[in-house]
Amino acid sequence: MSESTQETLYCIGCGAAIQTTAPQAAGYTPASALKKALATDTRDLYCQRCFRLRHYNEIVPVGLTDDDFRHLLAAIRDATALVVYVVDIFDLNGSIIPGLQRFVGDNPVLLVGNKEDVLPRQIRRTKVREWMNQQVRAQGIKPVDVALTSAKKGHSIDDLLALIEKYRRGRDVYVVGVTNVGKSTLINRIIANNTGLKDLITTSRFPGTTLDKIEIPLDDGQKMVDTPGIIHPEQMAHVLSGDDLKLVSPQREIRPKGYQLGNGQTLFLGGVARLDIIDALKPTGTVYVDNNLPLHRTKTENAENFYAKHVGELITPPTGDAVKDFPPLVRHEFKTTAVTDIVFEGLGWVTVGADTRVAGWAPRGVDVVTRPAMINKK
Repeated sequence: MSESTQETLYCIGCGAAIQTTAPQAAGYTPASALKKALATDTRDLYCQRCFRLRHYNEIVPVGLTDDDFRHLLAAIRDATALVVYVVDIFDLNGSIIPGLQRFVGDNPVLLVGNKEDVLPRQIRRTKVREWMNQQVRAQGIKPVDVALTSAKKGHSIDDLLALIEKYRRGRDVYVVGVTNVGKSTLINRIIANNTGLKDLITTSRFPGTTLDKIEIPLDDGQKMVDTPGIIHPEQMAHVLSGDDLKLVSPQREIRPKGYQLGNGQTLFLGGVARLDIIDALKPTGTVYVDNNLPLHRTKTENAENFYAKHVGELITPPTGDAVKDFPPLVRHEFKTTAVTDIVFEGLGWVTVGADTRVAGWAPRGVDVVTRPAMINKK
């Protein structure tokens, strides 16, 4: 069957147009697999990339650029729709889409913070929403509301759907976000809640699994559109392998770990970050990262030699072949005036006391920022 004589078919996993001629391009499917799919049910048609990702967790790179993604998103400006902007609570700065306002035009934006389920219970959710709102407004984005949810666990999905109905007012819904924030997982959860179909859209820990718009019909004749994730290079996900991401990205509710970190001490967060206490009135440090991430304390004067000697072995991740390609850790210094969270984007944070001078280290390109402590026991 010639591709030129048949209607254009699309992968239901990533949205790319199916083609059989260019193995390295998006939507490639072997001609034999396409023929077999057409003989059964085209609704179950996956490209080779999605098939490998779903069944073998194997990522196959394709030739789409960041400009390609932005071109697809530009169509939102001309639409009349509600924009659901999904961010990762643990990587908010890394979730920012530069120039998002240009893409959405006059359309309202509903900000959704994903991975709420792994936040410690002591954190007031109203405080998290207020912080998220402040951060995106500083980037020129003015959300009509802020919601928290867990795409993985299905937390607060009904509440989110109620907010979507409240603000879309019979219009289409465009779901946007950078790669690896759980956007497609969230849409899969919404689809499953409403239709019973599970894992329709391809998801993984690897950045950039949605390659074109995927349209899901709504009951009133409008549609929900899953857009491709904007590739944001300043994300922890782009410097770690899929296996290492499992050790870094929190998967369960975080259990805080208290450390008595005094002057001249360093705490390594795996091999992906470190915190130096330069000057503190009293020992300080409560760590909020994945429960399984190895933590190691040492003297700051020995920290560089300790890292060079033990990275990939005693302090992991990175692991295996990723060690030699792992970017160097870059230093960011801060002086606190109140109890403060030192936030390592995509990893978690360490809470330190007031009047403390610290240095946070993260892979080159990954941000380290501060914020008022989310949990202040004083």
